[in-house]
Amino acid sequence: MSNLELDPDEIRCGAGAGTGREVLTGREVPLGGPRAMAVSRTLPGAHRRMIGAWCFVDAYGPQPATMRVPPHPHTGLQTVSWLVSGEVLHRDSLGNLQQIRPGQLNLMTAGRGISHSEESPHTVLHGVQLWVALPGAHRHVEPGFEHHPSLPVLSGPGFEASVVMGSLGGVVSPATAYSPLLGAEVAVDGACEVPVDPAHEHGLLLLDGEVAEVERGSLVYLPPGRSGVRLSGRGRVLLIGGEPFEEELVMWWNFVGRSHDDIAAYRKEWMEGEGFGSVEGFDGAPLPAPVLPGTRLKPRGRVR
Repeated sequence: MSNLELDPDEIRCGAGAGTGREVLTGREVPLGGPRAMAVSRTLPGAHRRMIGAWCFVDAYGPQPATMRVPPHPHTGLQTVSWLVSGEVLHRDSLGNLQQIRPGQLNLMTAGRGISHSEESPHTVLHGVQLWVALPGAHRHVEPGFEHHPSLPVLSGPGFEASVVMGSLGGVVSPATAYSPLLGAEVAVDGACEVPVDPAHEHGLLLLDGEVAEVERGSLVYLPPGRSGVRLSGRGRVLLIGGEPFEEELVMWWNFVGRSHDDIAAYRKEWMEGEGFGSVEGFDGAPLPAPVLPGTRLKPRGRVR
């Protein structure tokens, strides 16, 4: 999914450090204008900009909607599409055409550059769109796309977790990852403790139902140092995590780079060049890039 804000701010990753549990309240963002589908954006937040390599979390629904995201570019990241209900059709400049349904993963690696579109029939849409920042050694990898129709599951007393990205309790997702991280949908039934890597920081987002430790519409941040996450209730939670990402980034519109000049070059290529390819079969024009701000964009760290 694109960041379709018409006048996007620089997505800053500020300096400083936070300690302990934090609650990141989502802000409502309309995608594509006044009739657009509304999403709740919890990453990047006003203070915390990343959890591990996860740098962007949009949650939407459940709401009757028609998704229509025209072709747009990405660099320096992976997009992770996960549905709770509905269906979405992905097209990209590599020629991939792939429907995604609940329980399936669409993973797109932008690397040096790719463009894609997303659309759905009018249906009840409910899901999350996430970005993973690529570390410097891999940010210019060749673009790619993966569809995983089924994913491995970790089960324990009171929970069952589909491992979307990375690993959880020794269960490893087949999806390609470029840094130590975790993404999982955890179905909670009662009281449970989900094993996690104590070297990772984590985030919890309620998808549906009622889980006591997670407030609806917010992302709960948990610092490194714990070997388990305790949950209670009945519902589904998105669990993300990873080793703290130490590189400074510039995030603006749909691009992740390391400098203002990176972003300016990506924008120019999208508007004037052919490096992002073209998306065939979408009925409509590509998205134009917004105008860059009047001041230079600065690379920043994972917290503000």
